[in-house]
Amino acid sequence: MGSVGLSAYGMTAQDLVDLATCADELGFDALWLGEHVLHPRSYASEHPSTGTAQHHTGPIVDASTELIDPWLVHAAIAAVTSRIKLGTAVYVTALRHPLHTARSTITLQEMSGGRLLFGVGSGWLEEEFAAFGVPFRTRISRTEECLEIMRKAWSGTAFSHEGKHFRFDTVALHPQPVRVPVVLGGNGPQALARAARLGDAWFSSGTPGLDESCRLVDEIRGRRAELGKTDEFRCYVRIAEPSADELQRHRDRGLNDLVVWADTLWQGDTLDERRRCLTEAAHRLGVSESLTL
Repeated sequence: MGSVGLSAYGMTAQDLVDLATCADELGFDALWLGEHVLHPRSYASEHPSTGTAQHHTGPIVDASTELIDPWLVHAAIAAVTSRIKLGTAVYVTALRHPLHTARSTITLQEMSGGRLLFGVGSGWLEEEFAAFGVPFRTRISRTEECLEIMRKAWSGTAFSHEGKHFRFDTVALHPQPVRVPVVLGGNGPQALARAARLGDAWFSSGTPGLDESCRLVDEIRGRRAELGKTDEFRCYVRIAEPSADELQRHRDRGLNDLVVWADTLWQGDTLDERRRCLTEAAHRLGVSESLTL
């Protein structure tokens, strides 16, 4: 039996905490939070999954989209839950200094008892990079250098760095090692190659569909085999149709770590109605539950 996680974006911080509390009681594996920092008043950038099967049918970021800080929200979630994993899907590391991000991930990993799944993306919204003063064309190399620095920071030892984008003298962020699993996102050939080379796991972008998801998973596993990597590597596949039949179809094809969109399972005008909706979904999807209707 594989895992079933939830993916959430465009919800208020309080709604996410309420959702996570209920999902934790029901036995969902993880809550993955999407993020953007700001609303460009207009933008021409297109998400990489535009034109393919995906959940979003309108603008991904507009003036009405609820945006949150995933570290603050996950810290609040960690304080009121005990089991559910805390995922980012995905966090755009290239927008921030990696020492700052490392500090946040270390703190959250320790306060949550090791439940953080650090989902990383290189970014697609060029206007967001412009607002931060970060050259969009450097986002790939910045992402890779950020991961290099953060892994040093997580090691529990002092280190210095002299790279293309970041330079600093000897520092230390923590007195002992902290394990933070890196989950790299993206469906393109370069993103898959980067995930195979640098990631501990992979998260699909958009909702690619069963056949395409199988192709992507086969490709990334093949790339890992070429690199001689034999350690455990999980592939988190997001699906558009949150039904028991659809989950079974994916599992019959060897896709076991599945993620469904939370907004379709968290419906209602009151908290009790939303909790009832998610509880019914948990029964339907075969998620083990402790909360009764």
